[in-house]
Amino acid sequence: MEGSAQAQKEEALLLRRLTELAGRAGERGCFLFTEFLGLPEQAALHIAEKNFPGGAKYRLFGGADGCERQMARFGDPEELGYEEDFPITLLKISPKEEKFAEALTHRDYLGALMNLGIERDRLGDIVIRGKTAYLFCTEEIAPHLAESLSKVRRTDVVCSVADSLPEGELYRTKPVTVQLSGERIDAVVAKVFSLSREAAQALFKRGLVFSDGRAVSNDSAAPKPGAVISVRGYGRMIYRGIASLSRKGKLNVLVEVYV
Repeated sequence: MEGSAQAQKEEALLLRRLTELAGRAGERGCFLFTEFLGLPEQAALHIAEKNFPGGAKYRLFGGADGCERQMARFGDPEELGYEEDFPITLLKISPKEEKFAEALTHRDYLGALMNLGIERDRLGDIVIRGKTAYLFCTEEIAPHLAESLSKVRRTDVVCSVADSLPEGELYRTKPVTVQLSGERIDAVVAKVFSLSREAAQALFKRGLVFSDGRAVSNDSAAPKPGAVISVRGYGRMIYRGIASLSRKGKLNVLVEVYV
């Protein structure tokens, strides 16, 4: 009960902070940015927007299309009459000697960054391509990371500001077709991540399933085509919808799973 009360208190503080930030952007007539928001924080943002003063507008962006962790920018370019880029920098983390480099995981990179005393909300997505990782972070912290990050586990690395996104898609998906009896989001999650229906439904009760950054509590809801469904601890997918019917009347549903 105590943990639940603390979580509710933290959510209330976040809702208030987001509402105040939206209001200040309108009062000052300028763009204001949050730090990086994880899925629970993005869900809180979607709740808070109902109370934004004057229907304040915002945009979410994480540095590239497909990012899960994103900043919110309060302010409407049409109303303000100008644009302003998100204060996000892309860093490239490469091994000094690739042939001796370990096969590092997301957890390895995140652990090395946190060991430098960096707050999680300063860090966006970490994308691993081979033995190189790409990190989105706040502009202010980028020079410190480029100078200080020299080792991930036992691998010596070089961290530098990337001039541009790597060639090809930074985020990749693979098409997967699953067969369902009905178009329910819990059935999609169960099939894609090889879970029992009961185990999938438990994820909804624990608040671990999100659709386009919004927490999903109704496990029987029909997902919307094009929605990004994220399941914390399992992965993400883009729901594309019903592709066809099987001979036995089952639904052949297409999704694109992030890899």
